Amino acid sequence: MATALTKLVGVRHPIVQTGMGWVAGPRLVSAAANAGALGILASATMTPDQLRTAVREVKSRTDEPFGVNLRADAGDAADRVRIIVEEGVRVASFALAPSRELIARLKDAGVLVVPSIGARRHAEKVAAWGADAVVVQGGEGGGHTGNVATTVLLPQVVDAVDIPVIAAGGFFDGRGLVAALAYGAAGVAMGTRFLLTSDSTVPQAVQARYLAASVKDITVTTKVDGLPHRMLRSELVAALERSGRAAALARAVRHAASFRKLSGLSWAQMVRDGLTMKHGKDLTWSQVLLAANTPMLLKASMVDGRTDLGVMASGQVAGLIDDLPSCAELVGRIMAEAHEALAALPR
Repeated sequence: MATALTKLVGVRHPIVQTGMGWVAGPRLVSAAANAGALGILASATMTPDQLRTAVREVKSRTDEPFGVNLRADAGDAADRVRIIVEEGVRVASFALAPSRELIARLKDAGVLVVPSIGARRHAEKVAAWGADAVVVQGGEGGGHTGNVATTVLLPQVVDAVDIPVIAAGGFFDGRGLVAALAYGAAGVAMGTRFLLTSDSTVPQAVQARYLAASVKDITVTTKVDGLPHRMLRSELVAALERSGRAAALARAVRHAASFRKLSGLSWAQMVRDGLTMKHGKDLTWSQVLLAANTPMLLKASMVDGRTDLGVMASGQVAGLIDDLPSCAELVGRIMAEAHEALAALPR
């Protein structure tokens, strides 16, 4: 199934595995790439040296194109871009809009730039700056999210820009892929669906919590880092929502210290990143500090398997997923379902 996405990136199928922190490591990314999808390596929770090692591991596991997800507002973004260029990575994706200068540097080096956006105006901005494609995530998506549904946001963006648009938020099967294509998208991006595969390194106990969840077991809370965050309901989420501001800030300080030690960042670098986060955004310093919660709370679940201590970011589609196929099985099934859905349309 050839689309603007497959032609741009060189993958066999119009499917993207998103760059989920602590989840999208070399094993999952290479499995997705070998299945014909575009695998995206999550780098925000890695040091630059770990990123280079991870990129080389992916390259040792697959000859297919893959990408790396970056934080555009990170203090060491330039160092990470240099690694991507030096290692010959095909795609750079961003959770926040990269600067015009960062896009130009990547494009001059032959790297495709694919930011994720949650509003039409953001898509228009990065398209004007030279982005090669955009991922459009509606409110159904996991992690940090907005309040506009994919079915409303997607056609807005498709009509506004002339670059390939990849739909995210609410996709898990071939019917969804066909629906996205009907809206004018060039493919779909999925996080939760790839998290729930046998190639995912997420501990079995955590995957079991996802598989047991209904649609009503997935909520949006601002208590983790002050911003809307879609995740599974859990005892921890309930405790966070009950806790007062002082307790939340004390917890954030502890997690900030833990993440500093794990990431190798200095306090000065973390303060600079905090200033970057605040710039141009309506964030209080409390919200910036609370953002230190996210990496460590995600690690507790996605790496350590502590469903009682960790946050389990999730799209609403978790309530519809009940199995753990391999990436090859998943992608093959989605494409078969898509062709069946297309064949069943009235002519």
